[in-house]
Amino acid sequence: MSTTSAAPTRREQILKEAARLFAERGFHGVGVDEIGAAVGISGPGLYRHFAGKDAMLAELLVGISGRLLTGGKRRAAEAKEAAAGPDALLDSLIEGHIDFALDDRPLITLHDRELDRLRDSDRKLVRQLQRQYVELWVDVVRELYPELAESEARASVHAVFGLLNSTPHLSRPGPLPGRSVMAALLHRLARGAFAAAAAKKDS
Repeated sequence: MSTTSAAPTRREQILKEAARLFAERGFHGVGVDEIGAAVGISGPGLYRHFAGKDAMLAELLVGISGRLLTGGKRRAAEAKEAAAGPDALLDSLIEGHIDFALDDRPLITLHDRELDRLRDSDRKLVRQLQRQYVELWVDVVRELYPELAESEARASVHAVFGLLNSTPHLSRPGPLPGRSVMAALLHRLARGAFAAAAAKKDS
């Protein structure tokens, strides 16, 4: 991993602050002027970057769904190139999703609360990207646990997503454990959930 990263663009700064404010106070509880103030520009100045709050919300929710899918595909390609098996690939996918769950918690809250505010076309695109992301995981889980029926594998993936995406609620009433500790815990829980789903029932 590179030790340097490009400074965020003004658009990225606006989106980050918009996500934080929308998650804290709700889409309708935040004005354009407040988003502008958070990044040091006037509210009207935001319109040089976005048509309005609706456009910010769409870019945030479509963007994160696309980013998760792109990241998952990249990890799958890297695993294939390295001749890694499904066990290693599943670990890699879990790690990638944990990074999202720990670093982009406002987007999880935003998705849960505000997805229905998107235009139909944007909401359908989010759902399409999410389905592709789920199916990528399902394929890996079924390769690793062939005893799971497709429907069981898909249900397990959704359940694990629910577990990993619970991070916005985990800091209440106190702070989360250290990031590395929390990441390791979430990873163990996710792998345990898949293993439990595949475990043979007692006869």
